[in-house]
Order: sequence, then C-alpha cells, then structure tokens
Amino acid sequence: MTQQTNSKQTVLVTQATGRTGRVVAEAAELAGFRVRRGSRSAAVPFDWTDRSTWDAALDGVDAAYFAYYFDIGAPQAAEDVAALAAKAVEKGVRRIVLLSARGETHAEAAERAVRESGAEWTIVQAAWFMQNFSEGDLLGSLRATGELAFPGGEVTEPFIDVRDIADLVVAALSDDRHVGRSYDVTGPRLLSFRTAVEEISAATGREIPYIPVPARAFGEILAEMGVPEAEVAFLVELFETMLDGHNSQLTDGIQEALGRAPRSFEDFVREHVAAGTWKD
Repeated sequence: MTQQTNSKQTVLVTQATGRTGRVVAEAAELAGFRVRRGSRSAAVPFDWTDRSTWDAALDGVDAAYFAYYFDIGAPQAAEDVAALAAKAVEKGVRRIVLLSARGETHAEAAERAVRESGAEWTIVQAAWFMQNFSEGDLLGSLRATGELAFPGGEVTEPFIDVRDIADLVVAALSDDRHVGRSYDVTGPRLLSFRTAVEEISAATGREIPYIPVPARAFGEILAEMGVPEAEVAFLVELFETMLDGHNSQLTDGIQEALGRAPRSFEDFVREHVAAGTWKD
C-alpha cells in the first residue's frame, strides 16, 4: 500500500465515534482513504461485543484500525482482538494498525495476536491522551464539580495529543516502512495531573482544584455511578499499576515515525480555551 493508492483503499475504523476512532476516521478521509466507520450505530454496524456484525463490517475492506472498546489490557481484549484479526485476514484485509497502551503489561497478549495474525501490522503504544481533559468522564467531572478528583497522585505522564496518534495511524496505513513496527509514542513534556489541571485553570481564569484520591476510593465512586463490578476491579488495578511512575519518561516515537515533534500540551489547552471547552 502506498500513499498514491489511498483513494482505492477502504479502511475499517473501529470505535469510530470514540476518542481516537473519530479523529483517525477524519484523518484517513483527508488522506484519500474510503473510510468505513465502525460503530454500533453505523449503516453497516460494527460491535466488538457482537461477532455477528464482523463479517459485513469487513466486506471489501483493505486495511483496519483496531481500537478496543474498553481497554486493550482488559481480560477479554486479547481474545477479541485475535478473533477479529483472524476474521479480517480471512476476508482479505492486508494491513492492521492496533492502538495499544505504553507500559501496560496486560496489553501484550493483544499485541501478540495482531503480530501473529498474518496481516501486515503496526502497533501504536500510546501515552495517556491530552483529550482525557477535554472530553469524556474527566471533562464531565470538571464541569459537574468544578474540580478533578482522580487517582493520579503526583506521578508525571507524557500526555499525547490524539491527533498525533491519528497522523501516525494514517501514515502506517499508507506507507510500507511502518509495517512490522511498534511505536512507543508520547507528547513532548512530562506533566503531573496536578500541573495539567493548574495550566488549564490558569488559561481559563477558573480555579480548578486537583484532588488526588486512592485508586480504590475512585473505584467506589465508579461503582456508585453504576460501573459493573468486574470493570471497576480492572480499572482499580489499572490505575494502581499504570500510574506508578514507570511511564514517566519521554520517547521520540512521533519524531521517528512522522519526522516532526509531537503537539504540545500548551497548544492543546490554548485551542480548547478558545473553543470554550472548560466553561462553566
């Protein structure tokens, strides 16, 4: 697959209404791909939890972007990823790009399933997203309570902009040089959750307290919100193991893959302040 043949290629983007899938779908379309947006509400639906949707979603597809619906290290993820990869290869899909998580031991089984699928593969091992602060549960908490209570302690994280992930995914779908590569990707700067919230607070002119809470206490909050017990248990373990400082280092993955620096947290904040994301 080359850049010049993108217009002849159809790519299935799973989780196409999700945090990365939406951006990947838009970037792939701009790059000239025909994009099949994989979601439960799509004209041709795709649902990770309903394998009866997989055949139709993969019909006529040349390449695929796999973003697992819960967490790539979740107990069911490796089995589902392996099954979808096998089905994709059976249906003629040549290339798979998998979104994984850097430093997450439980993600290794899903990564191995893609490597052993028989497809051309690229794996993107991503840091925590900057967009966690601008959409989803963390944004909901900021808006509802005016503060952020989260089990991040004072650990630093090299937050990455989802748009950099999307650019890398499209490059991997387009260019043979990314085949068989795993990229560990981060943003350009280490920030604690406290510092990130302080920078958002300063840019918005709002006082937004950051309240570090133990993972298990956060799990109790999730349970009260109706999150299933098994998911709560997994998330508590995830927070305890992923936010222990072992990912507090920068990489040059974006520079290596794309030949440019990753987007900065400062620019991310500036753009979302201008868009009114954190207004009361």
